[in-house]
Amino acid sequence: MYTSGQLPIDDEGLAATGLLGRDVTVERGGQLARLCTANALAAIAEVVDLSHIERVVKLTGFVASAPGFHEQPEVMNGASSLLREVLGSAGAHTRSAIGVAALPRNAPVEVELVVSTRS
Repeated sequence: MYTSGQLPIDDEGLAATGLLGRDVTVERGGQLARLCTANALAAIAEVVDLSHIERVVKLTGFVASAPGFHEQPEVMNGASSLLREVLGSAGAHTRSAIGVAALPRNAPVEVELVVSTRS
């Protein structure tokens, strides 16, 4: 199962805006990556029970980065840790952390997941 890109949206809307390394700290970016991942898991749960996830195949994290910002992997650690907490060993995954100039709605981070499920 593939999720589309998930932004850090909570009950009040987009949780933050701006660029990492300018407007958003690495710590806050990790929290936002975690929120994106929670949204991706919620989207998956609309289709299949999370207990049916055999493994997370790939996590792709996009980090809106100010010039000179190079800590994209540290930001995506928030997403990775949530997957391990929620899914245990099935949450182990490969990952890409990609710095980009801008994301939709001026979001600081965006996450996509690919998971393998059983019936």
